[in-house]
Amino acid sequence: MSAPYRSHIRLRASAAVDGIRLSTRRTKLAVLTAIVATLISLASLTGAWSLADLRAYDYLSTIGRPALPADGPVIVAIDEPSMAEIGSQWPWPRALHARLIEALRNAGARAIALDVVFAEPAADTENDVALAAALGPDVVLAGDQSVIETPQAEQFVRTEPLPLFTDRGAKVGIASVNLSEDGTLRQVPAYADGFAATLATVAGARPAPPPKGALIQTFGPARTYPTVSYYQALDPPNFLPEGIFRDRVVIVGLSLQNSPSIAGGGVDAFATSDTVHSRSLVAGAEIQATIYDNLVHRLFVERAGAAAAISAVLLAALASAFSVFRSTSWRTLGYGAFALTLIFLTSYALLRFGHLFVSPLGPSLAFFGVAVGQAGFDYAEERRRRREITRAFSQYLSPALVERLAQDPSQLKLGGERRTLTILFCDIRGFTTIAEDMKDDPEGLTTLVNRLLTPLSDAVLAQGGTIDKYIGDCLMAFWNAPLEDPDHAIHAVAAARDMLAALARVNGELEAEAKAAGRLPRTLRIGIGINTGECIVGNMGSARRFDYSALGDAVNLASRLEGASKDYGIPLLLGERTAALAAAKFPIAELDRINVKGRSAVSPVFTVAEGATATALARHRAFIEAKYRGEITVDSGIFDELKAGLPALEQYYERERERLVQ
Repeated sequence: MSAPYRSHIRLRASAAVDGIRLSTRRTKLAVLTAIVATLISLASLTGAWSLADLRAYDYLSTIGRPALPADGPVIVAIDEPSMAEIGSQWPWPRALHARLIEALRNAGARAIALDVVFAEPAADTENDVALAAALGPDVVLAGDQSVIETPQAEQFVRTEPLPLFTDRGAKVGIASVNLSEDGTLRQVPAYADGFAATLATVAGARPAPPPKGALIQTFGPARTYPTVSYYQALDPPNFLPEGIFRDRVVIVGLSLQNSPSIAGGGVDAFATSDTVHSRSLVAGAEIQATIYDNLVHRLFVERAGAAAAISAVLLAALASAFSVFRSTSWRTLGYGAFALTLIFLTSYALLRFGHLFVSPLGPSLAFFGVAVGQAGFDYAEERRRRREITRAFSQYLSPALVERLAQDPSQLKLGGERRTLTILFCDIRGFTTIAEDMKDDPEGLTTLVNRLLTPLSDAVLAQGGTIDKYIGDCLMAFWNAPLEDPDHAIHAVAAARDMLAALARVNGELEAEAKAAGRLPRTLRIGIGINTGECIVGNMGSARRFDYSALGDAVNLASRLEGASKDYGIPLLLGERTAALAAAKFPIAELDRINVKGRSAVSPVFTVAEGATATALARHRAFIEAKYRGEITVDSGIFDELKAGLPALEQYYERERERLVQ
């Protein structure tokens, strides 16, 4: 075989290929980011998504919410104790409301609002006259506005109190509210003359006009506002603390003492953002008080428009793409958890300090959509590469090493690197003669070669070696690539010994078969050369086809040692560095110093002295030193002593004697 020799393993990977893969991965990531951002942006415009965003608002807005304003409204509840005390079911005579207004006014109330619609005349006109007499500019009465839908059109119906009441200076505020599709009250009513807005104006405040779709900031569940019973407000000096109504805004309306539940429903009671926690409805009078404080103290929350929501989704998708730009791993879960926390904290901070609600759901799903999608692509690519590596190396490495390489492809450094390898060459002796004898039976020749190469290959793989290639009857292998092996020289020598043992078994089988067939047995012999040295190992070849190869003087010397083993009558020769590394495990004996074709330096050669004792090895070393000094003669009795001590080297000693004779 000509030098320099280089091993090669077919492998469809290289620095150029990796660059193409990286470019393809980034292209897929860009497409994935665009698709995820687009789909989530479109989905965020649907009604179902809007409800999910509003539910997120329910949870965020009830975390660390602002305290109830100290000067907020006081609720006068039309409740069960009042019905029992008054002795009448609702509705009560309007003259009773007149008494209440006078009592509240006398107690110092700044403004009074009745969340009751007086649109129809009372059965007893004296009640209307009494109520009208008590009304004035400091009183707000409730009106109603509704939409009646018919197949032909939508009709807006506005219901207001009787002119008898408004003529006395009482103001009218529309008490109607807008519910979300899930039946929850979250939005500030859009009426310019809404009940709470009108009450704030009457009380002398300057309510801030809310933007369209503004969300209500709640202060707690039902009965959060200070509430007194109707019958108590009729006679404050006897039932209530002094000054409870002084300079306060008072809202009168239905407010059952036992808050109605969602399942039971209720009259003039609504689900709010707090209902997700309390599971109870809030009375309409308390709803109006909440809206009042939202307007007066500018606590309402503006909902981000479609442009801002889509921008948040796109930003999250880009951030996710950046986090998985190079790769995905278990760290991606940490990035995802951090991103989710950051998104929710940002949404909460905007809500709490900026009074702006940007839903965290869209950005969160965008981040995870890109990250999970790319992780899926990477997993599929990793599985494909593992299959590719397994296919490429399954014929050259042991299954355990193939699995290690597939589990961690980073151990396969492609593109060329300097590494110390131990290289083994094994050749069948006299193969040309065998092939000539079996020229009429090529199938039998192939079977014979495979029968020997199979156990020889198994011996290499069992010791963690990499089978480089087969060239006819020659086998090439190396250790310490592609996976690191700190004991590569020891494993290579162990593999050589196992190969010689396998050869003996095959010869035994051939002899038994020949004897059974009544023909002469065919004895196979092999020569093995092993050398250790610095090599360049990696992808080598053209731009279109690559081999995983090793180049270096050490490869060439290993091949020369295999050829020289025939001259010494010994099946295994080792290079100097291999012998030094393997000496800790095996009895090593130096044989000679040779000049290898193509190399100027003299190369010491060694072998494994099977079964040698320390005494025999010491005697052999003395023989080698004497040989180098030219002190050995053919008549010396040292040869018989050496053969007795090291029978494995008997042919070598006989060769040395014959050289002296010549």
